[in-house]
Amino acid sequence: MNIGEAAKASGVNAKLIRYYESIGLIPEAGRTAAGYRVYTAQEVRILRFVKRARTLGFSIERIQALVGLWRDKHRASAEVKRIALEHVDELEAKIAEMRAMADTLRELADACHGDDRPDCPILRDLEEAGTACCGHGQPA
Repeated sequence: MNIGEAAKASGVNAKLIRYYESIGLIPEAGRTAAGYRVYTAQEVRILRFVKRARTLGFSIERIQALVGLWRDKHRASAEVKRIALEHVDELEAKIAEMRAMADTLRELADACHGDDRPDCPILRDLEEAGTACCGHGQPA
C-alpha cells in the first residue's frame, strides 16, 4: 500500500510516517520502480503500535526500545515492565507537579478580588517570583 493508504490504515499521518522512517523507528519502506513508498501490513502494525505508545505518552526513545522488544519474540517481559513502570513514575511526578501548580493558581485566584481595583495578587506573585531568582530586585 502507498503512504496515504498506510496513513489511513494506521491513523498516523504521512508526514509522521516519513519522520518515523527517517529516524529508524519503522523500517525503510520498499519503493516502486517510480520511487513511491510501499508499506506492508507489518509496517502498518508497527505504525499502530507506535501511535498507541505515543497516545500513552512514551518518548520516541522508549518507543524504539518497545518496538525492538515487541519484535523480539524471545524477549523477557521484565524489560517491557521496567520501561512501562519508569514511564508511570514520570507521569505521576508530572501529575503531582501540575496539581501543585493548579493549587497555587487557585489560591492566588481566590485571593484576587476580581473587581475594578488594580491590586492583583496573581500579578504580584508573578512579579515577585521573577525577581526572587536574581537577588537584586531586578527582573530576570
